[in-house]
Amino acid sequence: MARWHEHPATEKFGKEQLSIGQRSADVLRNAMGSWPFVFGALAFLAVWMYFNSDGSFDPFPFILLNLILSCIAALQGAILLIAAKREDQINSELAMHTYQIDQENLALTKQVHELSLKIEALTAEIHKAVTKDQQ
Repeated sequence: MARWHEHPATEKFGKEQLSIGQRSADVLRNAMGSWPFVFGALAFLAVWMYFNSDGSFDPFPFILLNLILSCIAALQGAILLIAAKREDQINSELAMHTYQIDQENLALTKQVHELSLKIEALTAEIHKAVTKDQQ
């Protein structure tokens, strides 16, 4: 299960602040993009074909099943696009957080560099003073 909502960059997207559509997109993305979904769909198809092979409800070539699968396919594209938009929203928040952290680290690195240069200059002055006294 995805734990993106625990990331500091997405605190404003905590589970309790998500809209019903956002929660639904997350659930569908996690469900439809998983092996259990694939195996469940295959099991559903096998069971449908097995129980209708005698021609009782939906005889071969399973026209009703074909209609159901076509409707699912038509909706699945839209559902996956909604889920992809949601994933992009999460990824952009994470990228912005990473960028802000990188900028803070860059500023700190510059400060450390400046301090290192000052330490080097002071060390050179101390060395000069110490070696001058020894001569």
